Amino acid sequence: MPKSKSKRITRQPPPKAKPKVSPPWIGALFFTLIASGVIIIVTHYIGSFPNGTQPFQLWLGLGLIAGSFVVATQWH
Repeated sequence: MPKSKSKRITRQPPPKAKPKVSPPWIGALFFTLIASGVIIIVTHYIGSFPNGTQPFQLWLGLGLIAGSFVVATQWH
């Protein structure tokens, strides 16, 4: 038996949006920032900096690690 005209679907849903693709340098920047932050903190505790250990070295390392988490939010 044919369907009545009132039960036919006349509206189509919009097509699904394509997922965003981030540029490849975002991943490289993330890993570079986190690795350099860890290296700075480790070398601070080892004491192998030429000027000795300074408190700003820890803040720099933590800042680089925090920056890597900010970059990670842009990674799709």
